Amino acid sequence: MPIVKITRQGLSAIALSVALLWGCLIGERVTEQRAFSERAKVLRDISRIERRQRTRPVSAPAPFLPHRARVAAG
Repeated sequence: MPIVKITRQGLSAIALSVALLWGCLIGERVTEQRAFSERAKVLRDISRIERRQRTRPVSAPAPFLPHRARVAAG
């Protein structure tokens, strides 16, 4: 003779709660993976930008010397 009986409504509530819990856990996992890949992308972009800024030209450019217009005497 059962002391407590689970009704159909109670069983449905338990099933719904378990489904919501699993949905939250799966959603959290997806969010963590997306955040990890986004962090990796940002770190790659930062290192790429730093590499571009560290590059130096092979030789220094020649200084700019303004040329004066010469008028031919004559």
